[in-house]
Amino acid sequence: MLFGKRDQLFGLDIGSSSLKMAEVRRTGKGYQLVNAGTVPVPPESIVEGAVMNAPAVVDAILELLEKHKPATRNVATAVSGHSVIIKKITLPHMSEEELEQSIQWEAEQYIPFNIQDVNLDYQVLSNGKDKDVGEGADQMDVLLVAAKRDLVEDYAGLLREANLRPVLMDVASFAVENMIEANQPVEDDEVIAVFNIGASITNVNIFRKGGPLFTRDIHFGGNQYTEAIQKKAHVSVQEAEKRKVAVGDTSRVSDVVREAVDGVTESLLNELQRSMEFFLTSSEGERIHRVILAGGCSALAGLAERMQERLGTSVVLADPFQSITFDPNRLDPKYLQEIAPLMGVSVGLAIRKVGD
Repeated sequence: MLFGKRDQLFGLDIGSSSLKMAEVRRTGKGYQLVNAGTVPVPPESIVEGAVMNAPAVVDAILELLEKHKPATRNVATAVSGHSVIIKKITLPHMSEEELEQSIQWEAEQYIPFNIQDVNLDYQVLSNGKDKDVGEGADQMDVLLVAAKRDLVEDYAGLLREANLRPVLMDVASFAVENMIEANQPVEDDEVIAVFNIGASITNVNIFRKGGPLFTRDIHFGGNQYTEAIQKKAHVSVQEAEKRKVAVGDTSRVSDVVREAVDGVTESLLNELQRSMEFFLTSSEGERIHRVILAGGCSALAGLAERMQERLGTSVVLADPFQSITFDPNRLDPKYLQEIAPLMGVSVGLAIRKVGD
């Protein structure tokens, strides 16, 4: 078939600095990675999740397809940013049919956009019937997700222009959660905070097995490091990127660059700490058991250590390939190790199925 098996897809993460793709096959023993790779996106083509230069992004997608040749044209992608709203709401217990009929009216009270201008989805997180009498047995928790229709159409349009078939649109923070749950055991009562630090957006997702508890997108990421280095050291963007990557090498990086990086890290940690504190104060009795870092900026030298010291919680780097096998004769282990920090969203998308 032209588009491959009907339930087959690959994951494509459309970021502001690069495109990331992953193709995963389900096996009797778990998941197998069969394809993975990245290509850069021209600067200012995607700004804080919004498409600013569609032809440039389409050209980058075509380059990625030519380079890595996925076995299917079915693609899953993800959105994030100001145009995506995620809310957990509590409603009176009702049947699935009643919820479906009333969800749009309920959503109008929580979504700060015209409800006619959004794509709306929801998931029941807990059903009142599962609770003991006196503990909310007559209520249910529902997760609302709304994305502005213009944003969804912009992303779908990019994919169609590249002769792809968009079959699934997710939220970036949920895709990373999916990747983590596929790669490592998550205990039933464990609360995990995931910070997916991209070039321009950091996705915050605090979740327990089975569903998110708190989500937020912070418009702050690796670009702030590059800009700070560029201004402090009076160098080009390209040179600033090189120095950012080399920040852990004391023989190559000056005190000026380290000072710039430290200042940005402090601002980032302040934002993340505020998010955690807001969650903890609004969720009585909860505590965060561990923090997982993902995204291209997560491997910045010293960041995990600084974060662990500040937050007082174990901080580890996500490994999108931790429990996913691959054939070293087809995929270069060194290359996978190099791109691993970038691949959380695309791997999380790739393990979905058409119709999920």
